Amino acid sequence: MENLEMKEIEAAVEGILFASGEPVQVDRICVALEMDRPTVEMVLQKLTDYYSYERRGLRLLRMEDSCQLCSAPEYADIIRKAFEIRKPAKLSQPALEVLTIIAYYQPTTRAYVDQIRGVDSAYTIGLLLDRHLIEECGRLQVPGRPHLYRTTKAFLRAFHLNSLDDLPEMPGLEGDGQLRLGEDGMIEDPSAGE
Repeated sequence: MENLEMKEIEAAVEGILFASGEPVQVDRICVALEMDRPTVEMVLQKLTDYYSYERRGLRLLRMEDSCQLCSAPEYADIIRKAFEIRKPAKLSQPALEVLTIIAYYQPTTRAYVDQIRGVDSAYTIGLLLDRHLIEECGRLQVPGRPHLYRTTKAFLRAFHLNSLDDLPEMPGLEGDGQLRLGEDGMIEDPSAGE
C-alpha cells in the first residue's frame, strides 16, 4: 500500500512538472501535494535517477530551488527533425564575452562590461536580453542610475548548470578576484606558472 502511495506521489510530481513546461519551485510542489520538503526532495531525486538510469527521453533538471522536465539532450537532433526546428543560432564571440562577464560579476552594469571589454556592449546586451539569457535586476544607486544585469534561469538551462556555483573557476583570477592580462593582452591562467 505504501509503495502505491509513493507511485501516486511520483506521478503527481511528474504531472505538475509536465503541465508547467517551465521551472517549478520545489516549495510550490510541497504546497500542492501538502507534503514536507524532504519527502518531495526524495521524490524528485527518485525521478531524476529513474529518467537517467532507464535512459528515458526525459530528464528532470534542477536549477537552484526549482526543477523542470525537459527532453534528454542526446535526442535533441531527432526532436528538432520531428518538429522541423532549426538549431538555435550560436552565440557570437562578443555575446559569449559579455555573458561571461555578467555571469561572473553579477549584478553588473553595462559600463563595467564595456570597461572590461574595451568596446561598447549595448547591442550585445540587447541581444542577450532578447534571448532571455540575462535580465535587468534593478539600478545602481549612483548618478545616472545605470541598469544592473544578471543571468536568468534560461542561462542556467542553456549551459546545463544547476546554479551559478557550478560555473567553472575563471582563469586569470587572483586572490583579490581581479583579472590579470598578460603582455599579449590575453587573460593569464594563474595555474600555468605552477
